[in-house]
Amino acid sequence: MANLIDVNNINISFFKDKIEKHIIKNISFSINKNEIVAVVGESGSGKSISSLALMGLLPKHVSKITSGTIEFQEKNIVDLSEKEFQTIRGKEIAMIFQEPMSSLNPSMRCGKQVEEILKQHFKLSNSEIKAEVLTLFNKVKLPSPERIYKAYPHEISGGQKQRVMIAMAIACKPKLLIADEPTTALDVTVQKEILELLKDIQTETKMSILFISHDLSLVSELADRVLVMYKGEIVEQGSTQNIFNTPKNNYTKALIAARPSTDFRLKQLPTISDFMADTVNNAIISDTDRIKNHKILYAQAPLLEVIDVEKTYLSKTGWFSKDQAFNAVDGVSFKVFPGETLGLVGESGCGKSTLGNAILQLDKATSGKILYKGKDIVHLNRSEMRTLRKDIQIIFQDPFASLNPRLTVGNAILEPMKVHHIESSDLARKEKVIDILKKVGLDATAFDRYPHEFSGGQRQRVGIARTIALEPQLIVCDESVSALDISVQAQVLNLLNDLKSQFGFTYIFISHDLAVVKYMADQLLVMNKGKIEEIGDADIIYASPKREYTKKLIHAIPKGL
Repeated sequence: MANLIDVNNINISFFKDKIEKHIIKNISFSINKNEIVAVVGESGSGKSISSLALMGLLPKHVSKITSGTIEFQEKNIVDLSEKEFQTIRGKEIAMIFQEPMSSLNPSMRCGKQVEEILKQHFKLSNSEIKAEVLTLFNKVKLPSPERIYKAYPHEISGGQKQRVMIAMAIACKPKLLIADEPTTALDVTVQKEILELLKDIQTETKMSILFISHDLSLVSELADRVLVMYKGEIVEQGSTQNIFNTPKNNYTKALIAARPSTDFRLKQLPTISDFMADTVNNAIISDTDRIKNHKILYAQAPLLEVIDVEKTYLSKTGWFSKDQAFNAVDGVSFKVFPGETLGLVGESGCGKSTLGNAILQLDKATSGKILYKGKDIVHLNRSEMRTLRKDIQIIFQDPFASLNPRLTVGNAILEPMKVHHIESSDLARKEKVIDILKKVGLDATAFDRYPHEFSGGQRQRVGIARTIALEPQLIVCDESVSALDISVQAQVLNLLNDLKSQFGFTYIFISHDLAVVKYMADQLLVMNKGKIEEIGDADIIYASPKREYTKKLIHAIPKGL
């Protein structure tokens, strides 16, 4: 029986100013009917470029398939015209993109956006099309399909937006569905729901899925076969079982090992370069080491004390109705000790970032006390607030959005140092910045470069450099590794731990990735609907969670094989 799609020796090049850059190098793979194949690798490995080639969506005039064939249902689709591709795209081969918010039209209702693809490929009446869209919304398990049909994208959650995208992709019952990082920005519980949904739809419709991800433990729960890509080449492919249990390529081994284990805690997470250079350090932090460290930590006076903090927002439900109060943070109390990493977890909307903003005094608490070194910081005057800004810093989730694109990296780090009178001259400050850039794994040339000239992982290092330049005592890490590749994430987590032991930092580590939080945290705080569900030693909570909500979060972590 013929395969659904055969990719044979495909080479793809990009062109700029008559310079040709060879991006995809001689890749070959096939997808059978009714099969889920995963493509894994870091950003820049060629995963998405390969999938765009299957859809005929490579950017015109700057890229080209220079050789090879793509046979879909035994027909070579490489040289199809745009018009011919339109009959296939959406109907025979469909795609779910990584970021649903930027893939959905913000000015159109969700139902109308799904209707468009049905109108493109089928001759149905308006009422038949609406009925089909509502059926699709039911199939992807959207709550209140009628409400979501009329809603705009900004009115629904991230998980619901992704379900609308899936409904759009399966509307024409395609033979092949390409899912490009469809769960990257989602909570661990929503991610699990989306994966189960894709698997259910695939079982029911018998369509094939090409699932693209940088997370190997995630694809282990979904895929029949795995392709591993590195620098535009497929370095290994085989059954999911074989790839996980007996990986042959060092790069594959590195991808599997780079994700923190929930069973033990390595002193240093292995990175790609460790595996390539055979310098992996397998030293483990033992329970005895941990207990000894905690004894010293918790014998100190707390650095930060949050006492019964509430943050209330008022929302209007109509023109003449009274404002409704919504408690984003509801009576939260806890302590953070010098040198500790407090992990703060929960689903989107649970109040994690709101609590972080209240501690940073970016969004004042409605009531309660926040004591920093024994002093309530909720009612500080302007000069006291300026001193506090130096002491309590944040590392943001998206370093690119938090850096000024018109300032060089060096000036972005220098600016706040000047404000807080760190060092006596610009020359001394510049020397200090270059030293800090080296500490975070960048070199002196980074000083004069702009944010757009760096990769995502390098930009995050710049964000960390800017934070530590002020010599803070408490750092709030708000989802600061969630957008990074597994291997880059390992590098940044190692860096944060190194800096912590070097400078004695205290971290509040906010994330929806529980495996990462368990690796980093001394104490764990689980939030749900603005309240604390559970608080205690991270290892004890993971081993025996008391609350159902915590059990649900831990159960949703992709385990790998």
